Amino acid sequence: MTEEKKRQLRSQAWFGRQDKMGFYYRSFLKNSGFPQDQFEGRPVIGICNTWSELTPCNAHFRTIAEHVKYGVLDAGGFPLEFPVSSLGEVTMRPTAMLFRNLAAMDVEEAIRAHPLDGVVLLMGCDKTTPALLMGAASADLPTIGVSGGPQLRGVYRGKYIGSGTNIISMSEQLRAGEVTLQEFHEAEGGMNRSAGHCMTMGTGSTMASMVEALGVGLPENAAIPAADARRNHLARMAGRRIVEMVNEDLVLSKVMTREAFENAIRTLAAIGGSTNAVVHLLAIAGRVGIDLTLDDFDRLGREIHCLVDLMPSGRFLMEDFYYAGGLPVVLRTLGERGLLHKDALTVNGKPIWENVKDAPCWNREVITTFEEPFKPEAGIAILKGNLAPNGAVIKPSAASPELMQHTGRAVVFETIEELHHRIDDDDLDIDETCIMVLKNCGPKGYPGMAEVGNMPLPQKLLKKGVRDMIRISDARMSGTAYGTVVLHVAPEAAAGGPLALVQNGDMITLDVAARSLHLHVEAEEMERRRAAWVPPAPHAERGWAKLYIDHVLQADKGVDLDFLVGRTGSPVPRDNH
Repeated sequence: MTEEKKRQLRSQAWFGRQDKMGFYYRSFLKNSGFPQDQFEGRPVIGICNTWSELTPCNAHFRTIAEHVKYGVLDAGGFPLEFPVSSLGEVTMRPTAMLFRNLAAMDVEEAIRAHPLDGVVLLMGCDKTTPALLMGAASADLPTIGVSGGPQLRGVYRGKYIGSGTNIISMSEQLRAGEVTLQEFHEAEGGMNRSAGHCMTMGTGSTMASMVEALGVGLPENAAIPAADARRNHLARMAGRRIVEMVNEDLVLSKVMTREAFENAIRTLAAIGGSTNAVVHLLAIAGRVGIDLTLDDFDRLGREIHCLVDLMPSGRFLMEDFYYAGGLPVVLRTLGERGLLHKDALTVNGKPIWENVKDAPCWNREVITTFEEPFKPEAGIAILKGNLAPNGAVIKPSAASPELMQHTGRAVVFETIEELHHRIDDDDLDIDETCIMVLKNCGPKGYPGMAEVGNMPLPQKLLKKGVRDMIRISDARMSGTAYGTVVLHVAPEAAAGGPLALVQNGDMITLDVAARSLHLHVEAEEMERRRAAWVPPAPHAERGWAKLYIDHVLQADKGVDLDFLVGRTGSPVPRDNH
């Protein structure tokens, strides 16, 4: 690196000074045994680590961080690992989503406050990926993402089972009396056999795919299993590459462009990805300053076929996806049909098309051709109507075809507690033609917009063999879930949206082909109900939850906090002494 380039390094404002503050900043690093020439005049790379024993999906991140460090040192940089809030989907209550924006703030402020020239983001479990991308986007340094990779396949009695997907199916079987408690516990032990995020095409796998489709991760980032040595190799190469990105001044906003987000939306449709990606991509785009809308998801993804036969929509798991060729095959297929912005820049310095144009497919059962897709035109569908004026989402690839156009009687649950209390009551007035409606589970209402939208079906209907019904809510659902589930209704009930006014017995029509969600109640009656509506009491009077409720945006805006949208960059702050 030239002397001129060294002077341009952001970290030199800390370590390149020959005064009291230079002494101060350098001397305390030396207590770890670092020679001065290791950090003065070299790119300082922050390794943003979401390792935590409370986040089992990310349990192997200490090892991944070590391999990133090796790569940074290989390339002549100086790596410094730092922790940020880790969001464990399986342990956090009321929902990890409540804390996504808090973690994003942690990431943004940590990057800006420290002597960093570039950042490597280590992310895996569902909300760690969008949180880190949001925070890094607002800071806008050279940045590269390294996902932790999916778990190995679950295995139960000789059959493959998928995280989340088979939890849901087996819990329904248990409620229906089709499996015993002993069998249920036996499956628990066989489902999660290694570190890594869900090995279905859930939110963890979907967001890892979004990292690669956005160009923020190296090729093959999405699908290499966590336990595969090639995951560590990718981490090392990311460590090498981030040093080059600093030298090239390749900041995150040069990669996450409008074209990159359009590539991600089409990829989301082609992989049958999680509906949660809609909320996260909207929020990430908002941090970069790109005006992404729900209509973009419908416009860009409407005619895209689902090409990947993975749970929850299909049969296979992420391990199979990787062995079949992984996301590069999907991107190549889109590119060959003019459905990819081929010139979109990626973090390896190459256009995305150069990375994927020769990607081979090794298993056409897992990754189908565009001409003979797994499911035709199965991208995320955006619904609008008088029940969801600002939009709602449904995942057609995970829904029942016979329910995609249906009119039914509403059975309403005002809260999640009421749902749990009443759902297995034999006196509940419900049959399989009804439409279940759950209120007050959106961003403000839960708070945090929990993954409760795929409501359990009534036990008396399960015993009749019913396995799907239309369900409508302002909540989210796990990316591992399935069913004819309408989600993210905006505005939410707690904010006074029309969903708050639905009553038992109202007729509702879902028409996915027409992208319509209609409540058959006259406008005059809706106004009468609105005049009588009383907003629910706030969930919090202090702390993060109050700040969140007071400032959170609705689902159609990405559920970020209103004052966090946009980016500040990484100007060097004032000295601390």
